[in-house]
Amino acid sequence: MLPNPAPLRERRDMNKGLAQVRKFYDVFVQVLSSLQSPFLAIVRVYWGWQIAQNGWGKLHNLANVTQFFGSLGLPAPGPTATFVATFEFVGGILLAVGFLSRITALGLVIDMTTAYIVSDRAAFLSFFSDPNKFAAADPFVFFFVGLLILIFGPGKISIDALQQHLLKKRALHAGSSVPA
Repeated sequence: MLPNPAPLRERRDMNKGLAQVRKFYDVFVQVLSSLQSPFLAIVRVYWGWQIAQNGWGKLHNLANVTQFFGSLGLPAPGPTATFVATFEFVGGILLAVGFLSRITALGLVIDMTTAYIVSDRAAFLSFFSDPNKFAAADPFVFFFVGLLILIFGPGKISIDALQQHLLKKRALHAGSSVPA
């Protein structure tokens, strides 16, 4: 007795269907992956500009910022206010152009973690118990942007990427000019 060809045909058709789904998915992932660097650039430019504006505002209002930092019990509120304001201004610009991005992002995460702990400890401690409270706090967006750039980097549309490309190019040329 000959085997029934229907199950084999069904399996072949199912494999063709799975192959088509896989092909579609691969194209989908490729398209989304091509958007990664432009997305990171937009995030860096927009939020870097916002951070720089924050810092600029603090630099032009140091007396009030110093008084606020003093009311929070921060040590040396004057120098601390100057440091934070300068870091946010310069760091925001560096983040926007994508230069020293990961170091700047680390500084931003530290800055915003400190802001959480010092000025909104209840929101910081509610990370697991009340995530909405954590996400609604003032430092959240800058904290998140800092983590995003720290973990994923600045993307290909950045001075960091250009610098890395030029260094690789120089290393290749230096390696090829060495006599054997």
